[in-house]
Amino acid sequence: MSADTSPDTRPDTVHDIADASDVVTVTVNGVAHRFALPRTTPLLYVLRNDLALNGPKFGCGLGECGACTVLVDGVAARACVMRLGTAEGRNVTTLEGLGTPERPHPVQAAFIAEQAAQCGYCLNGMIMTTAAFLARTPDPTPEEARQALRYNLCRCGTHVEILKAVLRAAREMGAAAAGEGVRD
Repeated sequence: MSADTSPDTRPDTVHDIADASDVVTVTVNGVAHRFALPRTTPLLYVLRNDLALNGPKFGCGLGECGACTVLVDGVAARACVMRLGTAEGRNVTTLEGLGTPERPHPVQAAFIAEQAAQCGYCLNGMIMTTAAFLARTPDPTPEEARQALRYNLCRCGTHVEILKAVLRAAREMGAAAAGEGVRD
């Protein structure tokens, strides 16, 4: 005798949930998207699985490592613990929306220039956290930069290069704001 494998009793069944959900609208990288998903769906799952935005990484699932960091209305937020419903009506920016390959954001350019990557898994979080940090602290001290990134984990040991990249981005963004151009 075989076990009942009808769609309603199998534990691994994926049900069509569109009818049981609200439609949630979230602006991601400047484009409004409507999702018929449970409001409790982690934002990270929506970004990666529904929008194919792979900048935010799944690291810990607890909001502790920083690999999933995105900007929500300009503030760094952990997408693995933020629910879709919480993001409703807000502006979410991922690494893909921060800059482009042709025209990277100054933070992205500084991380490249300082070779601040080894495996690269933490970079999304480091870059997004840095972008939010520099928006509110445009001329940080090295200690302020270290404190801003203290909750972003990097297991490869590129901390020195990451700190150099943060301070370089601050200098370059400050120079650009002052109309001086980019300094090395």
